[in-house]
This record gives sequence, structure tokens and C-alpha cells, in this order.
Amino acid sequence: MTNEEYIKKAKMIWQTYVPKSGQADYVQGELLRAIEKLRDEAHRNGNANFNEKCHGILIQYLRNKLTDRRVFDENTIVLINLDLDKLGMKDEPYLYDDVFDSVAHRIVDWCIAYDEPIPHKTNPELYC
Repeated sequence: MTNEEYIKKAKMIWQTYVPKSGQADYVQGELLRAIEKLRDEAHRNGNANFNEKCHGILIQYLRNKLTDRRVFDENTIVLINLDLDKLGMKDEPYLYDDVFDSVAHRIVDWCIAYDEPIPHKTNPELYC
């Protein structure tokens, strides 16, 4: 897919599955919500408000879903984990879009592989 196609698909997923506030009802929406919350915190606040009950949980959620061997090969999973490691560094906020966009593209790939909406179980430990 081209970058424009990824952006178009991500926008459709966002409009369909991401609520105005709170956790998404479906995994597809929660994945996009997670990466965009991480992007916002890094870019807007330099990770000043980064905490384990929010951003740490979001990183782990992304890692749990995006290391799916049904969807991605081993090399892609290694790259996803490296990207998430960069985004999970509280004291070293990642301030460029490339890694956030790369993870967002993998989310789109995951959503394409799981074509049907998958219910997301709300995490009561997540405070953001």
C-alpha cells in the first residue's frame, strides 16, 4: 500500500471505531487510539505526563496485538518491537512522525487481516 492508502484506511478506521473519549469498543479503534495518544503525549508534552497507568499500558497493548504471528512475519515483529521500544522511553520522547507512522501502518495491516470488528475489553487499569 502507498502512504496515502494507509492514511485513507487509518482515517476510515478512526472515524468508524475511535470514540470521542474513552476506550474504544473494538480492538481496531483502540489500537489507533493508543498510537495517537502516544504521539500526542510525545509531541505536545515531551512525555512530561508519560506514566505507566496510561502510556505504559498503551505500549504493552500495542505490543500484545501487533506481535501477532498470524499477521506479521518474524522480521516485521522485530521492527514493531524496536519501534515500540523507542516510543516507550519516558525520558527520551520520540519527536518525529516516522516511527508513529510505521506503527500506525502496522495497525492498518492488522485491521485488514482481521476484517471483522473485534470487541475490546475495557481495561480498568488504564487511566487516560
